[in-house]
Amino acid sequence: MALTDLFSSEIASDLWKMLVTISKKTLRCKSSAEQLITYVREILPMIEEIKYSGVELPAPRQSQLDRLSEILRSGVELSHQVLSSSRWNVYRNFQLAKKMEKLEKHVTRFLQVPMQAHILADVHHARFEMAERFDRVEASNRRMERFLEEMKIGVNGGGWVEEAVRSMQEDETWVEGCKGNNGFGVGLDFGKNKVMEMVFSRSDDDWIVGICGIGGSGKTTLARELCRDDQVRCYFKDRILFLTVSQSPNVEQLRARIWGHIMGNQDLNGNYMVPQWMPQFECKGEAQVLVVLDDVWSLSVLEQLVWKIPGCKFLVVSRFNFQTVFSATYHVELLGEEDALSLFCHHAFGQKSIPLGANVNLVKQVAAECGRLPLALKVIGASLRNQNEMFWLSVKSKLSKGHSIGESYEINLIDRMAISTKYLPEKIKECFLDLCTFPEDRKIPLEVLINMWVEIHDIPEAEAYAIAVELSNKNLLTLVKEARAGGMYSSCFEISITQHDILRDLALILSNRGSIHEHRRLVMAQREENGLLPKEWSRYQDRPFEAQIVSINTGEMTEMDWFELDFPKAEVLIINFTSSDYFLPPFINKMPNLRALIIINYSTSYARLHNISVLKNLTNLRSLWLEKVSTPQLSGTVLQNLGKLFIVLCKINNSLDGKQFPNLSELTLDHCADLTHLPSSICGIKSLQNLSLTNCHNLSQLPVEFGKLKSLEILRLYACPDLETLPPSMCDMKRLKYIDISQCVNLTCFPKEIGRLVSLEKIDMRECPMIRYLPKSAVSLQSLQLVICDEEVYGTWRDVVEMTKSNVHIQVPEQHFDLDWLQE
Repeated sequence: MALTDLFSSEIASDLWKMLVTISKKTLRCKSSAEQLITYVREILPMIEEIKYSGVELPAPRQSQLDRLSEILRSGVELSHQVLSSSRWNVYRNFQLAKKMEKLEKHVTRFLQVPMQAHILADVHHARFEMAERFDRVEASNRRMERFLEEMKIGVNGGGWVEEAVRSMQEDETWVEGCKGNNGFGVGLDFGKNKVMEMVFSRSDDDWIVGICGIGGSGKTTLARELCRDDQVRCYFKDRILFLTVSQSPNVEQLRARIWGHIMGNQDLNGNYMVPQWMPQFECKGEAQVLVVLDDVWSLSVLEQLVWKIPGCKFLVVSRFNFQTVFSATYHVELLGEEDALSLFCHHAFGQKSIPLGANVNLVKQVAAECGRLPLALKVIGASLRNQNEMFWLSVKSKLSKGHSIGESYEINLIDRMAISTKYLPEKIKECFLDLCTFPEDRKIPLEVLINMWVEIHDIPEAEAYAIAVELSNKNLLTLVKEARAGGMYSSCFEISITQHDILRDLALILSNRGSIHEHRRLVMAQREENGLLPKEWSRYQDRPFEAQIVSINTGEMTEMDWFELDFPKAEVLIINFTSSDYFLPPFINKMPNLRALIIINYSTSYARLHNISVLKNLTNLRSLWLEKVSTPQLSGTVLQNLGKLFIVLCKINNSLDGKQFPNLSELTLDHCADLTHLPSSICGIKSLQNLSLTNCHNLSQLPVEFGKLKSLEILRLYACPDLETLPPSMCDMKRLKYIDISQCVNLTCFPKEIGRLVSLEKIDMRECPMIRYLPKSAVSLQSLQLVICDEEVYGTWRDVVEMTKSNVHIQVPEQHFDLDWLQE
């Protein structure tokens, strides 16, 4: 057998060229690519010598070349996979990086044999030619090492998550561009105009308009487009209220929100009892009010939420046509064939038409199987992106075996959605199914989900973020950025997740297969009418549940309302409730493996928690999220392993004591109105790396010993208007990388020795009008990369940059005032 048959130098040459390209293209593979490039470059001269010398080699050397050929051939194949991987396919790139590292280890072990002595010739020549290229690879490596930190603090746009959010925004832009041009939905532009005619009607009888259609047909999209329309906003003078009702609504709270909006009293307490008899009155002048009720399921609920009041219009979005209530109705039609194909191609190929080289008939057949429903077209189209023709044929075959979408459209639609999840990697599929554990039609903070995935799937944060982006790319969830001032610089802390209710139903159906006590996720899909636990659960009191995730959705619970349940394998407990008093479930005592506890109150008043003593036994608890509760006193309780604590919209009651969380790495206090000062005991938490004190409007003082937080890397003091000074001791934080003091409107200056913050990379100081000058030591901020500030301070920072000749980027953001987020 000829030597060239055993080993071809072209293989090594191709691998070398491909790996150089890969090192630029895929951040996750750069570390491995750099090493492999080095090894192949050293081997090339030896291969050239063998190929042209014509000397027959001894058997041992021939065996060595066989082994080397096999390793490099596998490297070429892996390189092809990396090159063909879409830059948006983050999770696949993450997995390919692991394979690259494994290949690197194989090559390393091979080069440790005596063969190294034969590959030293001509290395110096190649080294000179590659110097500039390696400099770029080294710079890329440094960027990769800071990747997760940048994603957290928002430097350079925030990484994968920001890319996914931008992708969602591009989708909306594409839809906007298609309106009126026979693009997505004959129904969107035409339907919006029809509904506008109904809403603008001056007739007293046309006071409640309905938008009806099957699930996934675009009803909510149409309603939101209507609310964003300039003509509609002008007509109603921005007095538009958008509320999601859902299958298990809090009717009294919704009534109070609606009545407060109509009366112009946005601060009306949610516990305000709206009288059943509504006084008739005339709106002053030409005042008009629009109330949009989305996802209405029950006529009895709807009748409690609408009143015929002059000047007030109701727009109701529902799968059902409530003919006895609606004065006018618009039925959302399915997309036309051309529109459906255009939307499908947008998500499958990134363009509005079938690309050259694609199997036209196959693409049209798969699109037709989606039944002209926007949701099905988006999800199935995204699942086929960057897949080969055999994969398409397999999906088409499975789709064609199902029934057409007809009378039982919802069941058949869910069946089609299930096909798109079948081909997901197992870990990504499990993460998708986890989404059903959160209440319907609620925004899920991205941090809550990431923490849950990290704990229950034993994955690093970077992989959890990659999975969230992958599910977003597949249209199985939606990443939503809060529309607040300077939103383009928001970090992952201002990003939430939403999910279409049909996709949530799909996750529930897939999770609920088998016996209830064997479910991996035990979920109350919606709140029971009596606000208590499902009776079905009580039948299994005599045997332990296998669930790893337990999700509860109740009203007020007393000690007598609970029954004994056993969850020995539970790692995540999600408690959603609506009440001002809540007795924590006694069965928490029987959750020895609990890692993440999430307690969220959806009422308008703070809830007082009882039975706090059950937390003492949670020795493995690592993440705790409390929302809209009166924070309990944990006297005598030490949560030794707690790493992350989030307290959101809570009443603190001076209950924080750093000694109770000795190993905390992340602490967030958001919208805590009674927080006036940070307890000095927090400064004793030596492990604290991330501290966020945001929207705490009465916070006026930080501890003098603040600088004791030597491990702190991220400090957020966003929107704390009463804060006037920063403690000088914070300049001792040598690891601090990011400071956010935006909207601290009374903060007068930075500490004089701020230049001692040698690791500081980013400063966000938007809307800090009292800061007029910078300390002289600011010129010593050697690591600084980005400053976000107002126009008034731009010149001062520019002088600092010119003086130091640094590459600091100074950004003056456009002011963006949008209070729509208050409606959520």
